[in-house]
Amino acid sequence: MSLQQVLAPQLQQSLALLQAPTLELKALVEQELQQNPLLEEEPPAEQDHEEKVMRDADTAIIARGDTQTLQQADPAEPPSDVKFDPASERQSSEPVDDFQAEFEKLTQIEEWRDHFSATNLPARSSLEDDEKRQFMFDSLTTGTSLQEHLLEQVRLSEITEEQRPIAEMLVGNIDDYGYLKATVEELSFSTAIPKEKIEEVLRIVQTFYPVGVGARNLRECLLLQFERSGRQDTLECRIVRDHMEALGKRRLPEIARATGEDVIDVQDAVARIGLMEPRPGRAFLPDNDQYVVPEVFVTKVGDEYVVTNNNDQVPHLRISNTYKDLMAQNDASSEVREYIREKIRAGKFLIKSLHQRQQTILNIAREIVNRQRDFLERGVAGLKPLTMIQVAEVVGVHETTVSRAVSGKYMQTPQGLFEMKYFFTSGIQTASGEGMSNTSVKEIITEIFKNEESSKPLSDQEVVLMLAEKGIVIARRTVAKYRSELNILPSNLRKVY
Repeated sequence: MSLQQVLAPQLQQSLALLQAPTLELKALVEQELQQNPLLEEEPPAEQDHEEKVMRDADTAIIARGDTQTLQQADPAEPPSDVKFDPASERQSSEPVDDFQAEFEKLTQIEEWRDHFSATNLPARSSLEDDEKRQFMFDSLTTGTSLQEHLLEQVRLSEITEEQRPIAEMLVGNIDDYGYLKATVEELSFSTAIPKEKIEEVLRIVQTFYPVGVGARNLRECLLLQFERSGRQDTLECRIVRDHMEALGKRRLPEIARATGEDVIDVQDAVARIGLMEPRPGRAFLPDNDQYVVPEVFVTKVGDEYVVTNNNDQVPHLRISNTYKDLMAQNDASSEVREYIREKIRAGKFLIKSLHQRQQTILNIAREIVNRQRDFLERGVAGLKPLTMIQVAEVVGVHETTVSRAVSGKYMQTPQGLFEMKYFFTSGIQTASGEGMSNTSVKEIITEIFKNEESSKPLSDQEVVLMLAEKGIVIARRTVAKYRSELNILPSNLRKVY
């Protein structure tokens, strides 16, 4: 026997909706639509009608001086006086199974009747829209993989029938970047094929396109490219063939002494080597572009910044009007009635969770904009240190809720599209006592290295002194850490002779 804290299924669902980005949110809602037959997504025309109802309701509230908030008057959520929890049903004086009475009570409320409106609803999509959608799906093409491309060249090449299965086996061991991952010895041991025959076929595969495919390491890949382009006698080919280790450590004077060439000529040769393709299969890699949809829009109106949700991308749900008649039937069995009640509770909670998700993200975004106003005005230089605890205290939620709400979410600002986590950064204290974001410090360090003399690269200690002149006091190891995060090489590897 032991006591454990367990999250209720509804709370788990609410947290999942809060953490999911817009594109994932649609998938989660689609799953709920399949599991709950009482839920359905509103057609666009009906959503416009709801917005009009909301505006009319707001006008009526203001006219009669009602203190009810806009959030309570939202027609997308059942009104607060309509309750479906078992406790409230047991407290009601009406019989639990009197569906006709329940339905009459619901239809007396204008907001709830909108959920069951079954008249004058346009079709979800016309035949023309379906044809356009199908045409779009039919137009999508699937890219050819590197392995498929190589196998096609195997079929078109003039290799013997005995060599063909060996070539297909080699292609199967080439990774997406174009490198042969298994050694010839390993392949010979696993297939019982003589090593000489495998090497003979490998030389044929290495003549395929893209140039450099089938190489076992970077050196061999570059040498294959030199051979294909007829540059075997060039300085850069000699450097790759004989001094690859020194090239990786950028020891240009050492390479110059070994080759008998001038350091400037070696540097130019190294620059030409840098233009070569180290990953031959790059062109055949799948498209890994990630598409994001902003959760929040920030626009400047006059001197103020207005924050709005991207509600167009969030599914609008309602209780299906198909179950209107089922609720009104007196002869329905108790199992059917209980099933409908349970699905109504789940549907209502889902609709409420979606609304709460949007409101939480909006509140957090407003606080971010309030604290990062200088960033919206001046860019990265104006970014201030900000923690999730500070935002959580103002919004009135837990720090973990803020973390879930900003995870994978993006904000469209006048400065561009940024992940909401971007605005939460640690900071350092300047000489004037003000806080500065470490992102701003990294931006300053980037500019310092960008403007340095290539023949006399700055050391980390020199950067520390330059930052101190700007009132930014940090340690040398901190500069080294930021430089590493910015993918900037040490000074000895940045030097240009």
